[in-house]
Amino acid sequence: MDVYEDEGLTGTRADKREDFQRMLKDCRKGKIDRILTKSISRFARNTKDCLQTLRELKALGVEVEFEKEQINTGKITSEMMVSFFSSAAQEESVSISSNMRLGCRMRMRKGTYINPSAPFGYQLVDRNLIIREDEAKVVRRIFESYLAGKGIDKIADELSEEKIPKKHGGTRWHYDGVAYILTNERYIGDTLLQKKFTTDTLPFKLIINKGQKDRYYIHNSHEPIISRSDFEQAKLLLEKRNRIHYQQKPPQQYPLSRKIRCGGCGYSFKRKVCSGKTYWVCRSHDQGKDRCGIKQIEEPEFYKAFVRMYNKLKPNCRYILNPLLDQLLALKSRSTMSSIKVSGINKEIAELTDQNLILNRLRSKGYMGSDIFMEQTNEINQKINNLRSLRRKLLGQDEDDKTIAAVKDLIAVIEDGPPALADLDEPLFNSIVDTITVESQDKIRFRLTGGLELNEPI
Repeated sequence: MDVYEDEGLTGTRADKREDFQRMLKDCRKGKIDRILTKSISRFARNTKDCLQTLRELKALGVEVEFEKEQINTGKITSEMMVSFFSSAAQEESVSISSNMRLGCRMRMRKGTYINPSAPFGYQLVDRNLIIREDEAKVVRRIFESYLAGKGIDKIADELSEEKIPKKHGGTRWHYDGVAYILTNERYIGDTLLQKKFTTDTLPFKLIINKGQKDRYYIHNSHEPIISRSDFEQAKLLLEKRNRIHYQQKPPQQYPLSRKIRCGGCGYSFKRKVCSGKTYWVCRSHDQGKDRCGIKQIEEPEFYKAFVRMYNKLKPNCRYILNPLLDQLLALKSRSTMSSIKVSGINKEIAELTDQNLILNRLRSKGYMGSDIFMEQTNEINQKINNLRSLRRKLLGQDEDDKTIAAVKDLIAVIEDGPPALADLDEPLFNSIVDTITVESQDKIRFRLTGGLELNEPI
């Protein structure tokens, strides 16, 4: 017997519920034959996910009993009832989400909405944006460099080389991050609200607001880092450079686009045509030969290497891929995860959750003050989070379903593929090659779907 609960998480997206997915995995392994749940709304608030899951569980021989609705999926007529109740639960979830969004928009109109996150250069203190000087210096530097004529890629490279830390960790700066700073009105002390919005229907998606919803602009909402004149000059320069860029021929997509990375410096490769020949070159090497020693490689060499790799893999598929799949399945069965320890953790989580329920009842009846209630629930929730973190580490040792599925797909594609290749088969290439790493001037490494890596000379 086990307990699976996703406290505080939405029921509209089954893939976001950690314990729900863990329960399904255990069902697929034959560890569960009966599931007891309080109500359909606790099981899932999305009709499609609910019915899809119940059909799979029924095929696995697992019964689901809903206490509130008095429904047992072991009965053949239950699915229609489940459809009705899960639809109601879905509408309830949509209504709750709609009310929350409406509340946010009302606060935006009144100017009382507080954005829950602070951009790079600021920190939130008592619901106010306060300048963080160490980051603000970087923001000023970005604007000064751009107005001095440096390109966005150049600025990103300089910050990366100097290992300037970003907002949420890491020191590798990219074009998009620098461009976002140059276009963010927050740095002149203003705030534009509802740049993005969540769709009104399931599945909820966060999309960019391009006029579909009202946006709210608040002037002088906080202390600026950049002067308005500098911001406007940077904006005009961006627009000018963008016009020049878009007047050029739009970039084409090729089979090798976004697939090649440099094994020396980690940068991606880009396509170049020179003297009638097509090459792929490391972006870092292209900016300066002293930055990366791996030189450009002619495009046909990659395709020839793929053809050779496929022609060797095809007749040896059962000797290479099948043993790999067997090893993954064996690793799954020999998982070092201690089921006894995980069961103990689940029991502790269940007991702590019960304690939270008791505290809620005591507070609702007036037997406990808010301060004591918050202190004790925070302590309990911290313990629950620590236990969940420990459980994730243990469960992380279990099978990787996606890897196994990817290897199975790769085997199917290879087996259904042509007996041999003479030239590049683009659909076949796209379906089995994830990435290509250039190890040296005469050797590349193919990473296939499922994680198998094969070296090939060029």
